[in-house]
Amino acid sequence: MKLLRYGVAGAERPGVLDADGNIRDLSGVVADINGAALLPESLATLRSLDLTTLPLVENNPRVGPCVGSVGKFICIGLNYSDHAAEAGMAVPKEPVVFMKATSAISGPYDDVVIPRGSEKTDWEVELGVVIGKHAKHVSEADALSYVAGYCLVNDMSERAFQLEGTGQWVKGKSADTFGPIGPWLVTADEVPDPQTLGMWLDVDGKRFQTGSTSTMVFGVAHVVSYLSNFMSLQPGDIISTGTPPGVGMGQKPPRYLKPGEVMTLGVDGLGEQRQTAVAYTAP
Repeated sequence: MKLLRYGVAGAERPGVLDADGNIRDLSGVVADINGAALLPESLATLRSLDLTTLPLVENNPRVGPCVGSVGKFICIGLNYSDHAAEAGMAVPKEPVVFMKATSAISGPYDDVVIPRGSEKTDWEVELGVVIGKHAKHVSEADALSYVAGYCLVNDMSERAFQLEGTGQWVKGKSADTFGPIGPWLVTADEVPDPQTLGMWLDVDGKRFQTGSTSTMVFGVAHVVSYLSNFMSLQPGDIISTGTPPGVGMGQKPPRYLKPGEVMTLGVDGLGEQRQTAVAYTAP
């Protein structure tokens, strides 16, 4: 299934794509695409539905973030060896973990706002993992059974905020609009092997990132198991699993986003995103 949320920001409704690519309304079945809706028993109910009987959503509404009420937005850094090299950092011996503020989450086609004072706003196409049941101290062999599905993530970064000051990377990762997710949450049964997915990102039509999840340093099962030893993972939590090479920071010379430029990106089977970078304006 391809689950999604549609409507104005902050008031999205749950939906699902039917076989013809149309949005069908799920609000008569679940309140939202959130932790409760992603439990195994809830997904089983959704799979049993005849989608043609659900209300058809018309007029091409805005597509919002594919998961609502996200509890944790966890990211894995330097998880592709060639990206670590372009960043001038060693390949990690265990996953590099940092958090991204959930207030950064935005829709897949929403504008990305370059933060006030930013000169180094950067892009990162990533595979997102959405947790579907409580996970604590799970084995790597069982880890994928705790995954509800997968989504496309653009792990936007401000490199000066991230790397040139003191403290943790979270400062450069958490600006409003720096976490586009979606357009869909594709349930795990439609992604039999998350380590075989191609991924790409363009800026103004120029290809900067091309990669595959097959080259991750630490695969999805390892990451889920690893994280569950340090914190419980809850339904609706999102793990962004790292980016292949080709980020702006890695260009020679470095090349960062400017207002008006357009990012398009995708992961095989998970849809595509498109965001326009815009300058910050005071509210």
